[in-house]
Amino acid sequence: MGLTALQEQGHGLGGVVGEYRGLTTTLHFGDPQAEFAALRSGCGVYDLGYRAKISLKGGDRVRWLNGMVTNNIRDLAQGHGVYAFLLNPQGHILGDLYAYNRGDSIIVDTDRNQVEKMLSVFDHYIIMDDVEVANLTESVTALGIMGPKSREVLSAAGFSISEMTPLQIAESNSAAGAMPCALVRGEYMDFQSHELWLAPGEVRKVWDALVAQGAAPVGSEAIETHRIVSGIPLYGVDIRDRELPQETEQARALNFNKGCYVGQEIVERIRSRGAVHRKFSGFVSDSGQPIAAGSKIVFGEKDVGEVTSVASLRSPNPERTVALGYLRRDAAVPGREILLGGVPGRLVSLPVTNDDLCSHGSAVRLPA
Repeated sequence: MGLTALQEQGHGLGGVVGEYRGLTTTLHFGDPQAEFAALRSGCGVYDLGYRAKISLKGGDRVRWLNGMVTNNIRDLAQGHGVYAFLLNPQGHILGDLYAYNRGDSIIVDTDRNQVEKMLSVFDHYIIMDDVEVANLTESVTALGIMGPKSREVLSAAGFSISEMTPLQIAESNSAAGAMPCALVRGEYMDFQSHELWLAPGEVRKVWDALVAQGAAPVGSEAIETHRIVSGIPLYGVDIRDRELPQETEQARALNFNKGCYVGQEIVERIRSRGAVHRKFSGFVSDSGQPIAAGSKIVFGEKDVGEVTSVASLRSPNPERTVALGYLRRDAAVPGREILLGGVPGRLVSLPVTNDDLCSHGSAVRLPA
């Protein structure tokens, strides 16, 4: 298990170190719940060294990738990105990715633990196409910065910040005043987030500059809590190669007007028939009892689904648990009481809100 670039320069970084998404990074800096609060109501900076970058060049790169993934690459404007799935011919999900049009190239951004499989699939389908594939993972790393004060912190650290639309990418100067880096606007409008793509040798200097301007260091445990409360599935955990695209409820990954791609026939057949049998869903439990990923979801003494991700939210009495998982569509009634591995819970819409966390007049308040 390797280190992220930030961890390789981690002398004096602090925090508890462990494995996240296949690499060693900081799990927390002392209080994961306070770090989660920083992401929601202040500003937090976190390690994205577990992400990988793949470059696609050549005259056929746009046409070829458009025929490989579920979203529209053909009409993607320069300086913008989209989220997409990579499917097998049976329509099952082999991986997920973001694709960014960088003018003379397309940059594919995915988790590092997906890279080998993705490169193998790419190699299999490049036959007579003018497409050059390069793995940039060792030469590019990333930091994330999130929260309502994140633009203020970025600006104070020396970054030129303009209004950007979700998944827009632009050149910027690093806070260390050295090589340029890429600034990427996060995908979701509900919270302010950016990514900084930069050379591994720059990452610690930029991290220190952001912390010096008020960004709270945030570890992977708080990132996971934010992801789960926000209802964002993770490939390899919530999305696996047995899932079909529409089961994941990620309409943002699909475009039905782009033409043919690998697995498109199955996706279109599901759309024309109107439904799949399962749907990605959110759950809340007020019991304070632990719930494990992989637990069965039971309604009316019947197994109707499974839990895939779990996060706990601190509360005086009791602790709340937020979970993600798959539920049979005929059981997916908002507010329905169910059992999550034998623990009482209820079905909620995603993302989870303060109202979803209410119980008998009390609630765990999500940071604003």
